Amino acid sequence: MHLLLSLITGMLVAAGIYLMLERHLLRILFGFILLSNGINLAILTAGRLSKEALPIIPPGAVTLDGSFANPLSQALILTAIVIGFGVLIFCLSLTYRAVNDSGSADADHMDWSEKGE
Repeated sequence: MHLLLSLITGMLVAAGIYLMLERHLLRILFGFILLSNGINLAILTAGRLSKEALPIIPPGAVTLDGSFANPLSQALILTAIVIGFGVLIFCLSLTYRAVNDSGSADADHMDWSEKGE
């Protein structure tokens, strides 16, 4: 299971970086989405996937016995999803404004000289 998730993580990160190297602004944003999802999946995989036991310390014990899924990585991923969504919405609004002001969504063909100064 970990090997499959690692391969999917690698594919998401590679596709995200490839899209971020493009010149079109929407492809850059889609690359950002894929890259953030790949990193979230890598954090989830690093936090161990286990269905054996709940990560609850029994009364009178100091540590957990056996293997368990790490709840910290899951909490970090939830926080990263919320922050990533906020950053994505901000980037989408900036992209919308840049396309309206420059007349092009291609980063190489954006012409700012025609607009008022």
